[in-house]
Amino acid sequence: MGHVGQGNPAQAQAGPKPLPGIANVIAVGSGKGGVGKTTLAVNLSVALATMGHRVGLIDADIYGPNVPTMMGHTRQPSVNEQNMIQPLESFGVKFISVGLISPGDKPLVMRGPMLHQIIRQFLQQVTWGELDYLIIDLPPGTGDVVISLVQTVPLTGAVVVSTGSEVALQDARKALEMFHQVNVEVLGMVENMSQMRLPTGEMLDVFGAGGTAATARQYNLEFLGSVELDPAIREGGDRGKPVALAGAEDARGGGYFRIAAAVMERAAEVTAATKDVFEIL
Repeated sequence: MGHVGQGNPAQAQAGPKPLPGIANVIAVGSGKGGVGKTTLAVNLSVALATMGHRVGLIDADIYGPNVPTMMGHTRQPSVNEQNMIQPLESFGVKFISVGLISPGDKPLVMRGPMLHQIIRQFLQQVTWGELDYLIIDLPPGTGDVVISLVQTVPLTGAVVVSTGSEVALQDARKALEMFHQVNVEVLGMVENMSQMRLPTGEMLDVFGAGGTAATARQYNLEFLGSVELDPAIREGGDRGKPVALAGAEDARGGGYFRIAAAVMERAAEVTAATKDVFEIL
């Protein structure tokens, strides 16, 4: 896989250009690590695929690429004769990750230009085919990867993930401001690890349930839903069997389907509004 990170400079394009055959490009960000952003991105992708949509997933968290583990595949992707990377596929979701190219515990040490090259290749030099949704799992923070992303492809919008704690929401608000500064529509916010259900049936408020919904209201954004703090969700990610595989009626996986439906609705609204603007112009 020596080709990755060594793309042809002649292929670089000035300004963001739509990806042929891909209807919606949606970034999932958090501003902070440890709030379950990748777990949401993976289960959202699986839910969308289970609902019958054609879905791709880019693991753009270059320094902490966990998508391969959660998707249950860690083998290297192949490169065809046209120097195009062939994505792996699990549960009906095509995906690519630096974790497939540099597996194990060895860290990747990169500067901004190399990060930009990898993001551009994952977008433009992977044989995605026709997709209804391409989900991009962003790294924590507000750094180079997001800038590279918006410089390469126009995004339908972004989903911001947080727990309900004020510490996490401080960073989530930074992510909201970042997307505003780079002119990316925020589709809404998701509260992860909202509450934990005890064996007695009582709900334990671990991280401050409701804080994310309040922040969404503060910013006049859609609250897309919440996900409980449940060991089964963590176990599913560790075993490469996302809980969304259990289906929309499952007590644990069903929340991701409700979030997926809300994301689809918001993406359709943004696409329609964009189309109306271009028709006026």
